[in-house]
Amino acid sequence: MTTRKIRFTNRALDALPACPAESASKADEYTDTEMPGLKATVNKNRQIVMYHRYTVNSVKRAERIGAYPGISIAEARQKVQENRAILDRGGDPQEDRDRAKAMPTFAEYAQEFLDFVRQYKKSADSDASKLKIYLKPHFGARRLCDITLRDIQTYHAKMTKTLAPSTANRHLALLSKMFSLALQWDRVTKNPCIGIKKFKEDNQTQRFLNEAEIGRLFQALDADYNKVATNALKLLLLTGCRREEVLQAKWEDISLETGTWFLPNGKTGSRYVQVNGAAKALLESIVRIDSPYVFPGRDSPDKPLNNPRKCFTRVLKAAGIEHIRIHDLRHSHASILVNQGVSLFMVQKILGHSSPKTTQRYAHLSDSTLRAASETVSAAIGQAVKAAAAVQAD
Repeated sequence: MTTRKIRFTNRALDALPACPAESASKADEYTDTEMPGLKATVNKNRQIVMYHRYTVNSVKRAERIGAYPGISIAEARQKVQENRAILDRGGDPQEDRDRAKAMPTFAEYAQEFLDFVRQYKKSADSDASKLKIYLKPHFGARRLCDITLRDIQTYHAKMTKTLAPSTANRHLALLSKMFSLALQWDRVTKNPCIGIKKFKEDNQTQRFLNEAEIGRLFQALDADYNKVATNALKLLLLTGCRREEVLQAKWEDISLETGTWFLPNGKTGSRYVQVNGAAKALLESIVRIDSPYVFPGRDSPDKPLNNPRKCFTRVLKAAGIEHIRIHDLRHSHASILVNQGVSLFMVQKILGHSSPKTTQRYAHLSDSTLRAASETVSAAIGQAVKAAAAVQAD
């Protein structure tokens, strides 16, 4: 490329000839004698483009300023002057542009995020499901840096039209975690989720099976053909453990002799579960196969049962039970404990709650038990009064 030095003026640039058609170069280059680093290239169609050529960290770089005369000479010199100020401070004028150019889409970053969190996060599969079904279809093609607080707010509000507020909040929490990590990795300069308020959740709404429903449920479970899934559902109700704790159960962690079950990866950390008589009898009845899992997958015995939801729906219909989730088996276990007079402190330990605040949701059941006990005293006193009155009448 031919390079010449001239003082840039409108007359000088307007008079520049096109790059010769026979030239091996695509364009001729001219340097402004008044502003070092400012260049003008003229191609074979006589189009003139302004550039700033500079060196940063021993690397030669060029930034396109714009086409002349759309960009004036004064504007081009001002841009070079601003760039030189950035260079003097040790920066690179094209740093922001480079970051934006290298910016992944939400879908690309989502995979990178999942690959990282699978190393330590127990609920990574749940995150993957949210991303696949909801988040990637909504944000997938957007560049990570282009997603704004308003975008997140709109999505968060939209979720409540089809899902519960608590579910929308879980999506918001996942997005916040993703952007927080992106901030640590210098992918973005801020977390757009900061400042978005969560929706109020009604965590006090619980569904408990009554005695009649429990009886019908066990009859339906006994009659169902999928014994692996039905046994898992029975153990959920008998122990009050979480779904994943039951599905991930391994024989090596269960001692039927001592009646203990070790949970190495519980939601709130490792803990021991006391196996009651009915749960022990259930475990003893299970025919073991060549699998480390108590409830192995149908197609891959080296993996646990994925989800007994289909079986659960089927047996609920057979038992004539409505409006109950698998997680409500855990709530039902807790309700039985409380209604039998077990303290909330003991319920907390049995269920593996990290905070007594979580167990407090069953306090109203405790009040019912206390009220029933109080009514017993009331009845006894009433009976004594009637007896005394009868004696006096005689």
